[in-house]
Amino acid sequence: MTENTAIIKIIDEIKACRNITLEQLHMLLETDDMQAVDYLRKSASEKAHETYGNQVFIRGLIEFTNYCKNDCLYCGIRHSNTHADRYRLSTEQIMACCESGYELGFRTFVLQGGEDPYYTDERICGIVSGIKARYPDCAVTLSIGEKSKESYQSYFDAGADRYLLRHETADEKHYSRLHPAEMSLADRKQCLWDLKEIGYQVGCGFMVGSPGQTVETLYEDLQFIKKLEPHMVGIGPFISQKDTPFANEKSGTMDETLRLLSIIRLIHPKVLLPATTALGTIHPLGREKGIQSGANVVMPNLSPVNVRDKYKLYDNKICTGDEAAECRYCMENRMKSIGYQVVVSRGDYADMTISAADSNALAAHNCECTERYKFKI
Repeated sequence: MTENTAIIKIIDEIKACRNITLEQLHMLLETDDMQAVDYLRKSASEKAHETYGNQVFIRGLIEFTNYCKNDCLYCGIRHSNTHADRYRLSTEQIMACCESGYELGFRTFVLQGGEDPYYTDERICGIVSGIKARYPDCAVTLSIGEKSKESYQSYFDAGADRYLLRHETADEKHYSRLHPAEMSLADRKQCLWDLKEIGYQVGCGFMVGSPGQTVETLYEDLQFIKKLEPHMVGIGPFISQKDTPFANEKSGTMDETLRLLSIIRLIHPKVLLPATTALGTIHPLGREKGIQSGANVVMPNLSPVNVRDKYKLYDNKICTGDEAAECRYCMENRMKSIGYQVVVSRGDYADMTISAADSNALAAHNCECTERYKFKI
């Protein structure tokens, strides 16, 4: 059996089994057989199409604060970065972003920021409830870091629908290399479990190519994602930022990111999977290639132009000078160019229940993962 034949067989097994072994992950990430890699990406794209067709969901990203109490070693808005030009958006400014976004067809608003103590639970709840009162047909996603379960519950009660909290790595040793000693992987994971228990649509994720990452740590990420069963998975390449301890570290690659996007799509066929801004930053067609590798979400920026360049998680971020309308229509045209359609909807997660055909396929392959699914016959 040739290497190409062996890898294609592995891809078919992963697609049928919705699982992956460490040995298989090594082979998929390390192979130089680009024909097999193309087959991986095509298989993932076809799998996404089975559930979502040629639809790409857009989320309106509002980066409302770049203050953060944490000191993560990879992040440009880390607390100790004295070069960061700090800002906070007022409630009125956030609502103005939503207003322009709604007019442009956005039906999900993603409020993202550092862990900024200024935004108390009361303030966050007021912002969320204000958005939901004015735009009841829209989803509100929060991405504001680790909070208590009580805080998460209060945001949910105020109307928040989704929560993004990238775990960054599921390996303890690797986590400690990326974060200060006072931060804990156990705490991060507990937050994700709390969010899911409350009833959020939950998103986790990790950087690709972060310092110290190995195939083994990536495998731990995939196993954690399998256990959590999130509704969203956000991955993108690590990109160094000049004012961090990792300023001189090598950034992640588009190729490895695309391979992992495809693997995640095959393991989790219905997950919401963004083609991130970071992917577009390392390659002019990065987001398009992400969609063609199994992703189905893009997040144009609705933040005011005068603050976009200040939200520097990493260097050379794209679209910092574009108005919201430019981002919206640019993205629509980009997706059209590869045969996809940006849709005006909330873009909710497709139900995890699988069909009788899928059930039979899993049973035929005698997969260990079969018992984890509830089949709808």
